[in-house]
Amino acid sequence: MTNDTILEKDVDTIDNLKEPGKFKVIVYNDDVTPVEFVVSLLITIFRHPQSSALELTMKIHNEGSAIVGIYTHEIAEQKGMDATTISRNHGYPLIIKVEPE
Repeated sequence: MTNDTILEKDVDTIDNLKEPGKFKVIVYNDDVTPVEFVVSLLITIFRHPQSSALELTMKIHNEGSAIVGIYTHEIAEQKGMDATTISRNHGYPLIIKVEPE
C-alpha cells in the first residue's frame, strides 16, 4: 500500500504593492548659524558636492528655506535628526524639518 499525497496550494499574489512615500528635508534660515557651518553640514550629512552645498546655503539665506534632499521616511528622519544634533552640539539653532513630498 502506498500513500500518495497530493498537496495543493492556493497562492494569491499581490501585484499592487506601493512604493514607499518620499519625504523632503527642509533647512530653514536663522540669524545665528554661519554660512560655512551650513555648507559643511550639507556636504557631510546630505552628501552634496561643494558647489551644490554653497548654492543651497545661499538659497536658504536669501529665500528663508530650501529642500536639501528627498528620501524615504526613515532616511529623511535620520538625516534630519543627525543634522539637528550636530547643529545643537555646535550651539546653533538651525531648524530642520521633514515633510511628505
